[in-house]
Order: sequence, then C-alpha cells, then structure tokens
Amino acid sequence: MRSILDALATDRLGLAGLVLFGIFLALALIAPIAAPYDPMALNYHPDGSLVRMEPPSREHWLGTTRMGRDVLSQLLMGTRPALFVGVVSAVFVVGIGTHVGLVAGYFGGWVDDLLMRITDLTYGIPFLPFALILAAILGPGIQNMIIAIALVSWRGTARVIRSQTMSLRNRPFVEAARVAGAGHWRIIYRHLLPNVAPLALVYLALTMGWAIMTEASLSFLGYGDPRLVSWGKMLYDCYSSQAMFSAWWWMVPPGLAIALLVLSGFLMGRSYEQIADPRLVQ
Repeated sequence: MRSILDALATDRLGLAGLVLFGIFLALALIAPIAAPYDPMALNYHPDGSLVRMEPPSREHWLGTTRMGRDVLSQLLMGTRPALFVGVVSAVFVVGIGTHVGLVAGYFGGWVDDLLMRITDLTYGIPFLPFALILAAILGPGIQNMIIAIALVSWRGTARVIRSQTMSLRNRPFVEAARVAGAGHWRIIYRHLLPNVAPLALVYLALTMGWAIMTEASLSFLGYGDPRLVSWGKMLYDCYSSQAMFSAWWWMVPPGLAIALLVLSGFLMGRSYEQIADPRLVQ
C-alpha cells in the first residue's frame, strides 16, 4: 500500500487521476442532496407550460431536456450507477482473473491446461452481443450488466497473472515456504498473491474505466435499468429526441463526465504500472 500511495503521490498524472476519481466519488455520495431538482420530475413555468429544451439559466444551470427535466440533477445522479458498475465490475473481474491465474500458474499440468482452455473459450465470446443476449434473457438492469462484464472480461487478467505466477513459483522464497511446511493454498495467498498484487491493481484501474464505458454503451442502446438515471441513458434520450446538435447542454455534460471518469481510471492504472514494472519510470 505504501508503494501504491508513493507512486500516486510522485506521479502527477496518477495524482490527477486520483483527484478526478475522488471528485466523482464525492459527487456520487452527495448527489441526492446536491441535485437541485428531482432528476425525473417535469418542471413547469409559472404559466403552466413545460420548461422544455431550455438552455442553461439561473434556474437550471445546465438547461432542461425535451421532457422538462433538469440536466444538472440527472448528471449528478448519473454518477452513482457509473461508479457502482465500474468499481463492482472491476473487483469481480480482477478477483476472478487473479484467482484463475494464480491457480493455473502455480499448479501447472492438467489444472493449467483446463483453466487456460476455459480462458480461450471466453476469448471467442464477443462481449457486446453476449451482453445484449443476457439483457434480453434476464431483463435490462445494472446487476445484469455487472454479470455480463464479470463473466467475460476476466480472461486478460488471468493470462497476465498466470505468466507472473509461473515466473515466481520456483523462486527461493517459495521453496523456503515449502520446506517450512506451508501448504499450497498458503503459498498461493500468503506468498504469491502479494507479489502479483501490483499487476492486479493495474487491471483493476483499467477495467474500471472499461466497465464505465460499457455501462454507458449498453444504456445508450436502451439496455440499462429504466428506473435509474445514468449518463448513457441521458445520451440515449438526447439522441432519440433528435437533439444531439440542437441541445449541446444536454449532450456535452454526460459525454464529458464519462470521458473524465474513464480517464481517471487510466491515469491511476498508468501509475500502478510503474509499481509492476519499475523500468517504466526510467
């Protein structure tokens, strides 16, 4: 943990990514309080007419949608599903991939062959069609997005962790643990896991950004949770209302928020790479 914090503190881009992520996390926590309006409520003028497609003003800082909903309130509330899907999906993906890679790389033999053939099979599954089919079967929802991401996206992490484990399993500290009577699982989780953790953190940060883009893409295609306000759903509503070019205040904020949150994950991942491979610092 000290090396992780030192890498983020000494690398300006990594620190910028951490600050960006912290800002979005704070916005997600205070969103229900900070949102000036109910994000799904219709807003009206004093004369009873709908506040439709209004540009930014003192009453609505980021304008309104075609249905008279406040864009700023939707933007703030959309931070929550984006972060939830990104963080939870990344934890599941890296957790599965790290465990598969550790077991395959340590035991080798038929265990390695079996796990790597399963990994190869997942490479043959196109993600977007798989996610669409899963959403059609289970129904659109944020939980189903996480399941789709977790079932397919662990393959890259597993291969990298397996390679690193194979280079570590015959090192002197592992042999010393065997001689001392340590069992297989103690060696894997007590001695090997800490040494592959920096690589796992790299994939955790990168997967978070990729999962956020995936959530936005599926929501844009109409497979998000209809009960939630998300950035992808905001873009979908803007597109379906044919307002992509006429209402910039509706389109630009969610697109910019997606880009910045994804960027924060990639910047933090860049710093973690320096821990996994110190030669990158040179």
